Amino acid sequence: MEKPKKCLSVEGAKALQKKWELSRALDIGRSLEYRDTREFWYSVEELQEYLNYVKKQSAEQGVKDPGIRIYFGAYPKSSTKKSYATIFLAPTKGRSTPLEGEEGTSASADNNYDIDPLNESSAGMPPVTY
Repeated sequence: MEKPKKCLSVEGAKALQKKWELSRALDIGRSLEYRDTREFWYSVEELQEYLNYVKKQSAEQGVKDPGIRIYFGAYPKSSTKKSYATIFLAPTKGRSTPLEGEEGTSASADNNYDIDPLNESSAGMPPVTY
């Protein structure tokens, strides 16, 4: 199997992570007054199981080209737990299409609210830097 076209180099990934740390992590930590997580882990098996589920449910709904949108979220704060960051994967009813002449932007596909999103990842604390 060939490498997917949208892969980036390890160096490129490290640069993106460093830029995020320098431009966002410190401000988030100061605002929350504690260090939040910034990386999330799923096994390949869990991701494949979810993708298979989305493909099957989408096909049953007549959705021909489903996608996955990744959202940031935050757990509710309680007396015993901080409001740590999380992500969830949400199915879409098709593919986002690039807007002409505007690199990096797209007309968004609709979320598919008839299929439950995926959450419950593992998160590193302290966060694991890429």
